[in-house]
Amino acid sequence: MAGFVVPGCKRVVVLSDTHGRLSERLLQVLDGADLLVHAGDITSESDWETLRALAPIHGVLGNNDWYYDYGPELGRLAQFEFKGVTFAVAHYEEDLPIGQADVCICGHTHVARVERRGESLLINPGSASYPRGMRGATVAEIQVKDGIVASVEIVDL
Repeated sequence: MAGFVVPGCKRVVVLSDTHGRLSERLLQVLDGADLLVHAGDITSESDWETLRALAPIHGVLGNNDWYYDYGPELGRLAQFEFKGVTFAVAHYEEDLPIGQADVCICGHTHVARVERRGESLLINPGSASYPRGMRGATVAEIQVKDGIVASVEIVDL
């Protein structure tokens, strides 16, 4: 269930490949998040500002974002810590330092998946706006607490 928080946990919502479209359903799911992570292909400066107004956010540039100005904080790779959990984010999976962060997040494929890669949890939230394959639009929700990933869920929009 989107928006359910495990007691004591913080809710991180991961999205990617919005391509200039933030649906009402997506905005509902993002509401109340403690942190947002965008894995690239935002393609809208106004959408980036909308997301920044909802919650603290980390993001990266996707292959379609080079024509937009989101400010100096967005690059090809983002690495940060949140509630004791280390994160690495890149649009392309091959740009991730897998094994060097607790959670590695990528986008680009528009197909959601969660898998263990050695010491890292690899998450692709799929596309929140233009999915590929049989599944519809998706995001990922991560519950974190005290350096632990308590749960990960792919949420259908």
